[in-house]
Amino acid sequence: MTGEALKICVVGSGPAGFYTVDKILKRFEGAEVDIVESLPTPFGLVRSGVAPDHQDTKNVMNQFSEIARNPRVQFFGNVTVGGQGGGGDSADNNITTATSKTSSRSAAAAAAAVSLDELRSLYNAVVLAYGAQSDRRLGIPGEDLKPGVYPAREFVQWYNGHPSAASLQLPDFSSVTSVAICGLGNVALDIARVLLQPIERLAMSDAAEHAVAALRKSAVRDVHLLGRRGPAQAAFTPKELRELLSMEGIQVKIHPKECLDLSPACAAEVKGNRIKRRVVEVLEKAVGVGSDKAGDRTLHLHFLRSPIEILHSEGSVSGVRLEHTALQVQESASTSSGAGAPPPQKAGGTGLHSDLHAQLVLESIGYKSCPMEGAPFNSKVGIIPNQLGQVMEEHQSSNRQGRDGTRGNTETPFAEKSHVPVPGLFVCGWLKRGPSGIIGTNLVDAEQTVDTMVRSQGSFPKVGQRHGGGGGRQGLQALLKNRKIEVVDFKGWEKIDAEEVRRGSAVGKPREKIVSVEEMLEIAKKASC
Repeated sequence: MTGEALKICVVGSGPAGFYTVDKILKRFEGAEVDIVESLPTPFGLVRSGVAPDHQDTKNVMNQFSEIARNPRVQFFGNVTVGGQGGGGDSADNNITTATSKTSSRSAAAAAAAVSLDELRSLYNAVVLAYGAQSDRRLGIPGEDLKPGVYPAREFVQWYNGHPSAASLQLPDFSSVTSVAICGLGNVALDIARVLLQPIERLAMSDAAEHAVAALRKSAVRDVHLLGRRGPAQAAFTPKELRELLSMEGIQVKIHPKECLDLSPACAAEVKGNRIKRRVVEVLEKAVGVGSDKAGDRTLHLHFLRSPIEILHSEGSVSGVRLEHTALQVQESASTSSGAGAPPPQKAGGTGLHSDLHAQLVLESIGYKSCPMEGAPFNSKVGIIPNQLGQVMEEHQSSNRQGRDGTRGNTETPFAEKSHVPVPGLFVCGWLKRGPSGIIGTNLVDAEQTVDTMVRSQGSFPKVGQRHGGGGGRQGLQALLKNRKIEVVDFKGWEKIDAEEVRRGSAVGKPREKIVSVEEMLEIAKKASC
């Protein structure tokens, strides 16, 4: 497009959002980029997902802040985009269409400050990068017991001071001696480390004060990580595993001990993957020194155990029933694994069971993205359908085909399905590829999405062509002002940030997070006074 500078909106201010903004600024000369975020605070999972004792990882916020201060960028905090978490599945393929219309908006859309349709009318291009706000669940009896069973995401947000989890009703930690974490990924390791580390260490981090106060009374002595497959298939990475296993005062036990005697199929998996090989080496070393370590707290790593029921007694969680599993090679899938790659293995039940004592159960088997009204969504895999970041919607046309395969002379109708680009609509991050990778993975992802934007900019809609009127930043500001939305700009966030740092420095912490949105808004108002 030529002439007036492009107006682009990015929904979401986590790593995927900021990396996308950075690439847009570099690839589209003069473009104005607005970031829309539902919270008054930016940075997404860097702020609310990274463990409080990993402050170095959070330094990326400094880079993101420099991007936000670019005069071509405007941050719109405390602005919810409509229908996030709404929508539904189509009957045959789990895809919600972008063009479907309903007689009444969803409750989420009704409570939103602005709809996706309105954003698309105001901007030449919109990039959805709002991540994953839901969870995969085990789907087993008892997992809805409260207090006692929670998705890992909620627990992580609780100790990280996310406003939505600040009032999470957890059990009294003075009565919790054993915790079961279902999952063998890095999030599970983070949670175990938070629960097992000395409270003095946690108190010196940026963990929320309500979490520090609750965990100060903790009686937790045993943390159990549960995985249905073996060490060769564990999702955690060696660095994070080594950090946890080397903590002072922690004994390490692996169940069953013989799981480290790898089968030929597991040995082949490990041999062909450097990360898996290092994970197994770290576990083997832990077994060698674990019995010599002194400590009053114990980390248990359970492999080949699948949770099948949450147990309870008198309304409280009492444990987890586990089915023992065995790995089965999927020979039929060997051709899809790639030339020379070992065939995948699937965990199957053996019919043997055991019960694990625990008063708190956390499900850490993956995050899940939510649909947004006005955009297609594949609920089966939890992503927005896309091609290299270009959002694609399903197009269906009815034709008639003959029994001989030719068109024209017959009575047999059929539907042709294809996917076509949604002009000016793009996606990045977990919403694009699923919840995987590290912070830096989003940089590569953003480059791909912006490359696609550059190639397709000729199809960008003109601002205002859908509803008329002004567009871009001025149009969004006018719309939000008319709806009396209290917008927090980046200067407002910097006021919140400064206050958190001030409160933290008074008690020897990097910051004391403010968990009340109302209090954040009051502080942000001072930025305009």
